[in-house]
Parts: sequence; C-alpha cells; structure tokens
Amino acid sequence: MKQVLKIASAFIGIIVGAGFASGQEILQYFTSFGYLGTIGTILSTALFAYMGMMLVKLGTRTQATSHKEAIYKVSGYKPLGVIVDYVIILTLFGVGVVMIAGAGSIPSQQFGMSPLVGVIIMSLIVMATVMMNVDKVVNVIGSITPFLILTVIIISIYSLFTMDQSFGDLNSAAVEQPSALSNWFLSAINYVSFNVAVGASMSLLMGGNEKNERTSAIGGLLGGLGLGIMIVLSHLAIFSKVDTVAAYDMPLLALVDNLSPILGMFYSVVLFGMVFNTAVSMFFSFAARYTKVGTSNHKKFVLVTGVVAFGLSFVGFTELVAFFYPLIGYMGLFLILALITAPFRLKKSQQKEERLSA
Repeated sequence: MKQVLKIASAFIGIIVGAGFASGQEILQYFTSFGYLGTIGTILSTALFAYMGMMLVKLGTRTQATSHKEAIYKVSGYKPLGVIVDYVIILTLFGVGVVMIAGAGSIPSQQFGMSPLVGVIIMSLIVMATVMMNVDKVVNVIGSITPFLILTVIIISIYSLFTMDQSFGDLNSAAVEQPSALSNWFLSAINYVSFNVAVGASMSLLMGGNEKNERTSAIGGLLGGLGLGIMIVLSHLAIFSKVDTVAAYDMPLLALVDNLSPILGMFYSVVLFGMVFNTAVSMFFSFAARYTKVGTSNHKKFVLVTGVVAFGLSFVGFTELVAFFYPLIGYMGLFLILALITAPFRLKKSQQKEERLSA
C-alpha cells in the first residue's frame, strides 16, 4: 500500500506544476466556461483515472528506462510511435520552460520581487536535482504533493463557505474570461491530452522502476482520481471568487492571500515546490531520452538544456500557458490513441510469443 500511495502521489506531482497549482490552467480550461466547465472537470477526472492507470502499468510491463522504448512498443504501428515520441519530446522541453517562467511569477506576485530571482533559483535547483537517479527524483516529487492536496482542500472549503454571490450570478463573470479553447468539451479533452503528454515520460519511467504491475496500475489509477478531484475543487474555488481573482497570473495564490497572508506565504512555498516537481520531471525525462542517466554526458546535457530553458522562460508565464498548452493538447491526442489501443496490441503480441514458444 505504501508503494501504491508513493506512485499516486508522484503521478499527481509530475502533472501538477505552475499552470495547475497557480489556478491559471483551471481558469482558462474550465472556469471560463462557467457551469459547463464544472461538467468538464468531472469528465477530465474519469479520463485521468484511466490514463494514469495505463501509463504507469505500461511502464512496468515494458520495464521502461526512457519513454522511447515503451512508446514504440505500445504504439505497434511505427509512424504512430514516431509521432508520439516527438510529441512527448516537444512537451518535455516546452513545459519545462513554462515551469521556469512560472517560478518567476511567484515571488513577483507574492513578495514584489523581480521575476528574475525566482527564475534563477528554480533553474539552479532543477539542474542539480535532475542529475540524481530515478528513485530519488520520484521521492522528491512525491514528498511535496500532500502539502498541495491539503492546501487545495482548505482553499476550496474557505472559498465555498465565504461566497458573496451565487454561482448563477458569477456564471456571467466566469464566461467573460479568456478560454484556452472555444468549447467546454474540447477544452476538457484537450486538457487531459495535454497533461497525459506532460506526465507520460516520467510516469513510464516510474512504472519501469516498479516490478509489480498491479501496484503500478492501482497507483496510477489513484493518482489520476486524486488529480481529477483536485481539478474539481480548484475549479469550484476559483469559480466562487472569479470576479476578484481572475485578473491575477496566479488565481489560487490570490485566493489564499485573501484567506490569510501567512497561509499565502506558505502556499507560495508549496506552489514553488510544485513548479519544481514538474520542471524536474520534464527535464529529467528529456535528458533520459537522449543520454544515460548518471553519466557525464547526462550531466552536460542537463546543463546545456537548463541554460537554454532559462533564456526562453522570459517570454512570460501567462502567454506561454495560453499558446503552448492547447497546442500540446491537440498533439497529445496521438498519445491517447496509442494508450487506448495499447492493451489490444500488447495482448496480441503476448499471444504470438506464446505460440512461438509452444
């Protein structure tokens, strides 16, 4: 059970980065559709549960040491494997850059400091952590997640019990906010697709580090459910105060500040940790795709990648989320297709091997 919870916690930590933990993703993908966005969060929860289970389970079944070998094996059809591989590569680096940019927004909004401070600190600690092995990285990622879950629950309860207006009154304010996509259903599917692309590589590596397939499957399932519940709670929290927090880069942080400045400082640290989590998983998986973890080439690759990401992060956090996330969401549909059809191909492959060995 301990290993199951470790996998579930790490799965949530991999996906929950600057965009989610800040509330910016939730605002653009769900809250901006008002009531319909609430239905979208429930749809996303169901999809995340299934995808989480499949990703970690397939990692164990293929004993993956990088996403490449697992993806090509489960895709079966080579062109699909190539497309999915490059979608993940682009996602890993792109989202890593977004996380670095997001790290600059936290001290800027909370403490009035220059964004450069957060960007520099994040870049340095991410590069140092990425040079560790898979076990240590998973432990680091999983250890921060419970603090975020607790904080999201507190924020949601507070926001819902202190609503000044009904959801009916707030619905008009919500739908005036910019949306990631034009339709609530497409937005929910795109959000899952994007995040599956974000979490695929590290989840496969995490599964490859676990020998028991049942443990992996349950861990991924609980991780996906936990993530979905957090999406629902975060959406309701932002929806309940959308008229006052929508203007901020980090709506959830603004909500916490309204509750208590002290809790706001605590959440800014948790938020920084979640940004760190996703950045580490992105750059670790990106480096593992091209180099063997622990070698001198791996460390050199990490340093070069970190410097390039640092330079690109100055485009701006909100701008990067609005442009890059929907794009990856559309491309991530290829990965979802591969995951949905993977069990059939793997079963067929196993039957073929059994016939040959008979």
